[in-house]
Amino acid sequence: MMSQFHRAVAQVLLLAALVPALAEAFPADLFGYRQAAQSDLVEFPQWLRVLERQLRDDLRDGDCTERRLNRCHMQRWTAFLERIRPLPAAEQLREVNRYANEKEYILDLDNYGIEDYWAIPREFFPNGGDCEDFAITKYFSLRWLGYPPEDMRIVVVQDTNLGVPHAVLAVGRGTDILVLDNQVRNVIGHRQVVHYAPVYSINERNWWIHTPLGRGTRS
Repeated sequence: MMSQFHRAVAQVLLLAALVPALAEAFPADLFGYRQAAQSDLVEFPQWLRVLERQLRDDLRDGDCTERRLNRCHMQRWTAFLERIRPLPAAEQLREVNRYANEKEYILDLDNYGIEDYWAIPREFFPNGGDCEDFAITKYFSLRWLGYPPEDMRIVVVQDTNLGVPHAVLAVGRGTDILVLDNQVRNVIGHRQVVHYAPVYSINERNWWIHTPLGRGTRS
């Protein structure tokens, strides 16, 4: 049975053929694909609910005196972010990727009893999560460190090796795009990745459809 996540990917793929590409400040060749900017985030209610919940979260924990259980995830997370704040950007990205990737991959169905749920950091740290939950926590980690939304996108891709949708965080750095992936230990440049076909990407302000540049145009 097709999940909501799979259906959303299929709908965006159908729409992609109808939308022309636009020039953007973010490097425009993500994974060797062109992009077409869209502005109406209402198409992504899951993402809007994530933004709302995160905005309302005061990042406070409850009783942190209980030593047997790790209940102070927000305190630990924000302390970690403050600790890496002085580091160079490359080290910050590497540390944010590592910190999130230490959590366990858990399907939404096991965590929340539904097929597709986008979790904020407060939900992700105690429960683990699936690919978009890793990407969301990395996104908000970098926002805490001062990275502007226009430099970042959560990217839903088709993993052409496995034939399944996947999600990563992409961060624009000059003329390059760096990929933070829960399946990869290191932060790598997008041109090093050959098995991801981007379907759409999104941040707080816009979303983008991605379509192939054409044969022989990938650098």
